[in-house]
Amino acid sequence: MVTIKQLILGFFALIGVVILALFLITGWYTVDESEQAALITFGAVEETVSEPGLNFKLPWPVQRVEILPISTNSLRVGYVEEDGEVTEYTDEAKMITGDENILFADLVVQWRITDVERYLFNVDDPERILHNATSASLRGVIGSSLIDDVLTDQRPEVEGKVFDNLTGLIDRYDIGITVLDVKLQDVELPTEEVRRAFTEVTDAREERLTKINQANRYRNQEINEAEGEQDAIISRAEGQRAERIERARGDASRFNALYEEYQNNPEVTRQRLVLETLEDVLPGTDIFILDSNQDTVNYLPLRPMEQREEEAVLADQGRSNDSEEVEEPEEPAEEPAEEPDEEEIQENVEEEEADSVEDDEQEEGGNS
Repeated sequence: MVTIKQLILGFFALIGVVILALFLITGWYTVDESEQAALITFGAVEETVSEPGLNFKLPWPVQRVEILPISTNSLRVGYVEEDGEVTEYTDEAKMITGDENILFADLVVQWRITDVERYLFNVDDPERILHNATSASLRGVIGSSLIDDVLTDQRPEVEGKVFDNLTGLIDRYDIGITVLDVKLQDVELPTEEVRRAFTEVTDAREERLTKINQANRYRNQEINEAEGEQDAIISRAEGQRAERIERARGDASRFNALYEEYQNNPEVTRQRLVLETLEDVLPGTDIFILDSNQDTVNYLPLRPMEQREEEAVLADQGRSNDSEEVEEPEEPAEEPAEEPDEEEIQENVEEEEADSVEDDEQEEGGNS
């Protein structure tokens, strides 16, 4: 017969076996490299374990462990994906833009658990809260944007606005989640006909931008050429300016030197200026200067002397050419006319003056 003592001993033995079984079953846990564990004691988070390995704890129901991912998580809004391919779009992907056009928009949210206690106890389903907040942020931004901006070159701005709105909502909800990135996946029009019309509009817009860029490039080219020509004209003008200034300075210096010579010997300088002016005004003309006694000035070079030298040079060249050709009967060369000497030139000048005086007297007599 079983006694009371044996019953009590058996009861405590059963409790020990149960505790040992619970310890063997729930008294340990493992954490992988991509996980983190929250050690909960009587409903309160006592410790967060992020180091991988085997860990021990008190058996249930004293302590329990929640294993949560520590890596980045992805949340898809607006579509269902299987094996890396989009299978269908959900109703939440259909949205209306600010200019009252319908389109399908979906995105991916990258998020991470940063506060385990708030993630476990502040809300019942943090991922559902994140999903709803993302959908609301996307609809708010799409509803205030134009369809052209969403479909073309304003997608980064749309993503930035969605990220800011979603971050503000998550911080206000305080669910222990941090949003890392928001990325639009596909933004499409509802029907093929609408897509084709929009594609034509987009092509026309791109062609317009191309024409504008070409016009701007041509404008810049013409401006550069005009500026280059302007610089060249300015450079030439500055060169001419410097040249004229230096020439004027040289003329002024020459005039000052001539003025000094004129002050030293006015008569000689005056005659010199007259002779130089005659040479400039009558180039290539035989000029004879007579003094007060009607005599030719001897110190001036006479043109006949120069002409005789040129004729002598031409005669020498002609003889050298004749020696190379076949010999022909030579005709007697004409002797060059003798140049008048100075006395003959003086006599001719006196005769011409006398004739001019007689002609003047005859004209006066005829007039009387």
